[in-house]
Amino acid sequence: MANNAQIPLPNTIGPHLETPSSYALCLSDTPMLLEHPYLPMETGVALGEDKLYHIAAQTYMPSVTGAMIDWWIGFLPSNPTLSSEIYKLWHPRDHVFSSWYGPRNNDSTYVGGHHLVHEYIGGHLGKLAISFVSPSVRFGPNWESDFKKANVATAICARVGNWVNSDTWKEGDKPEVKYTGHLVHLCMQEADGIRMRSRFWLGDVDGMPEGEGVKMVPGFMLEGLMKHCSEEMAILAQILPSLYERWS
Repeated sequence: MANNAQIPLPNTIGPHLETPSSYALCLSDTPMLLEHPYLPMETGVALGEDKLYHIAAQTYMPSVTGAMIDWWIGFLPSNPTLSSEIYKLWHPRDHVFSSWYGPRNNDSTYVGGHHLVHEYIGGHLGKLAISFVSPSVRFGPNWESDFKKANVATAICARVGNWVNSDTWKEGDKPEVKYTGHLVHLCMQEADGIRMRSRFWLGDVDGMPEGEGVKMVPGFMLEGLMKHCSEEMAILAQILPSLYERWS
């Protein structure tokens, strides 16, 4: 059942999303984000030539730094008893539950960890896993020097999917995940903060032939994820500087 503040989006995909669009950034072309500060689609949804749904959202975050973003992702799991309460600050309406599998250090360490969440997207409750990977996976081995050239403060990269054993999972257990997509939150350094360029690619489903996974993406997820990401990052921009000052 959806939370009482949100009407579920329909589980259908419109005809305009059934044909590949040149506006969609293919997953293999992720480094183009470094070459072009603005691409034709900075906010929107489209089917890519790689047969993945590409979802883009952009959030301007005054007074926020890349170091704050790295700290926040690493801070989420640092206190198991408060993880869900901290997570709810990020989006009080949509965020329900948060836990973690992997390193638990309040030192911006999160690559190799798995953020395990229950959250509403498009009015539907999802039980999801975000498995963080090095930026080198998406941007290549020279990502650190390339980021400096492109004025990038940081980038959060992950594989995302359904947390299959959520209902039976206990603290410390390894999560069982059916991966369905990828995410990148690329943070561009601006004069008085950062501009977060969020990108999702959905339809890369474990065990399914290339191009077939998009059939498993529910319709509500496309617009719903764009809306949810825009909201949660706008909220984070408001609360993060004070949280960082208090707890980092």
